[in-house]
Amino acid sequence: MKKISIITPCFNEEESILKCAEEIKKIFQTQLPQYDFEHIFCDNCSTDKTVSLLKEAAKKDRRIKIIVNSRNFGILKNTYNGVLNASGDAVILFMPVDLQDPPELIPEFVRHWEKGYEIVYGIRAKREEGFLIRNIRKIYYKILSKLTYVNYPAGAGDFQLIDRVVLETMKKIDDAQPFMRLMTFDCGFSSIGIPYTWRAREFGKSRNRYLHMLGQGMNGMISFSGAPLRLALISGLFFLFYSLLIETLSFFNDMNTANIPLFFIGGIQLLSIGILGEYILAIFNQVRKKPLVVERERINFND
Repeated sequence: MKKISIITPCFNEEESILKCAEEIKKIFQTQLPQYDFEHIFCDNCSTDKTVSLLKEAAKKDRRIKIIVNSRNFGILKNTYNGVLNASGDAVILFMPVDLQDPPELIPEFVRHWEKGYEIVYGIRAKREEGFLIRNIRKIYYKILSKLTYVNYPAGAGDFQLIDRVVLETMKKIDDAQPFMRLMTFDCGFSSIGIPYTWRAREFGKSRNRYLHMLGQGMNGMISFSGAPLRLALISGLFFLFYSLLIETLSFFNDMNTANIPLFFIGGIQLLSIGILGEYILAIFNQVRKKPLVVERERINFND
């Protein structure tokens, strides 16, 4: 019997954690009885009852596995650590505890996997969220899709099913700041997308704050594109010629415009330094070789 691994990161999700576990269990009982499964919950040092509720559930069902971190390492590292510890023939990279990505799509993912696709990814065609943040996300992922060297479909998130061969390839990538949604496409292999509606949260508020999302977005751009550096270079050349043009015009027309080029050049210098700083920070994090996360305990892992 083949096994499918499902990865769910969590942090202070006592209201919805058991519902998520039950939904996955019900789907495999009713629609995928021919498959075994493991549901790996990666807890980022919750301070509520999340871990205790999971431990009670894990006592009753050994297919529920738990990794508890020593502190909060962020959602990207936390999720990726769970993926690296998956033992299934296929892996659902990210099953949110709030079920915003619909678990009822898993059987359809599996059917496409059975047809030979190594990557089956969800496309967030519609989003049940506010107008402003919805459009900011949409614009960002369109830009990312155009600028990255990876053939990344705009609208694809971490809600993906990947074959074991893709997972083994991902394990060979030594990345201190993993950005999974592009990493899978960076591996290659055959893929297919399935559009769906990304639902609003049923319980509570997202712990992934806007500042965190900004950092994650920068990480994705820096990790898979050299476009920001080229943008700084092109902008520098543009403003260099612009300042020369202004100086030439001021010479022939006796205009006092000496400060204008200084403002432009100063701005482009700060932009360029900031972009360089992001790449240097990425190199700094990589060369330190720190562990992805530090785990406090594991439950229902035989090893």
